[in-house]
Amino acid sequence: MLNDEQIESFERDGFVVVEDVFDQQAVLDPVRAEYSELLDRLYDQWHREGKVDVAPHGLSFDDKLLIAYRNRCDWFQPFDISLPGDRITTDTPMHFGPAIFDLVTHSRLLDLAESLIGPEITSNPIQHIRIKPPALDLQSDEIRPHITATDWHQDRAVALEEADQTNMITVWCAISDATVDNGCLQAIPRAHHDGMVPHCPQVQTSIADNYVDTSRAQPLPVKSGGVVVFHPLTPHASMVNKSEGFRWSFDLRFNVTGEPTGRAHFPEFVARSKSNPDSVLRDWQAWRDLWYEARDRLAVCPHIDIHRWSADAPACA
Repeated sequence: MLNDEQIESFERDGFVVVEDVFDQQAVLDPVRAEYSELLDRLYDQWHREGKVDVAPHGLSFDDKLLIAYRNRCDWFQPFDISLPGDRITTDTPMHFGPAIFDLVTHSRLLDLAESLIGPEITSNPIQHIRIKPPALDLQSDEIRPHITATDWHQDRAVALEEADQTNMITVWCAISDATVDNGCLQAIPRAHHDGMVPHCPQVQTSIADNYVDTSRAQPLPVKSGGVVVFHPLTPHASMVNKSEGFRWSFDLRFNVTGEPTGRAHFPEFVARSKSNPDSVLRDWQAWRDLWYEARDRLAVCPHIDIHRWSADAPACA
């Protein structure tokens, strides 16, 4: 659980950094191994198809990521724990496995969430992996926020209006150390008290010009195994990865069970419940199947926008 000082910091500033939430050997090493096995399969296929010309033997996880990225072989969507916001097909790749499920439902993570939103906790489907290459290796046309630097935004604003009153938090989980050099998060303290500000569909969906004072931004470095917890109205962004390595994290959200998630067409699940323990999802395969069912359904439906903002709004002119 968060202590009183941490809760006070969250309520005052709109965020709190909590170190040592996840054990390396018990939680993070299995996540790394799960993704390494997935990348091995992807890379072997790309090599057989001639999409990458460097043989996999002797390559590290980061080597394979970088070679694949340089050859425009997409590992982001096959790695992601969500469907994309654009067109979905019956074979759109995504990843749901036992190790990442154990992280998402880890007791220390849920204890932290319970400190802020209470004991009836739903895992919100707005969730992503972020493995960010060094900025010097990015392609000139790269705009995806899960790959390059993320623009200033509020998490409530990039959900749909249905969740504007939902009690939710974002938990940003560091798999590798997040430093100022490799592009850690930054946030504007106490700005969540100002409410939601207009966003615009620019390069990314981001806060309209001149609505927040980014000169007040505070970097939020956190070591591997730690987390940053955000209020949904806290303006935040990531810094540029100026290092020579990848920076790896997960964005997770949790909300009070029964309240709208902001992305109702994607599946949620009950992660903790003191009033109805039998409602808790405990099987990673059942989690995966919820997303497979959603993919099959959405592939044959008209596209559903995941954002509310229009480029012709007055704030975006």
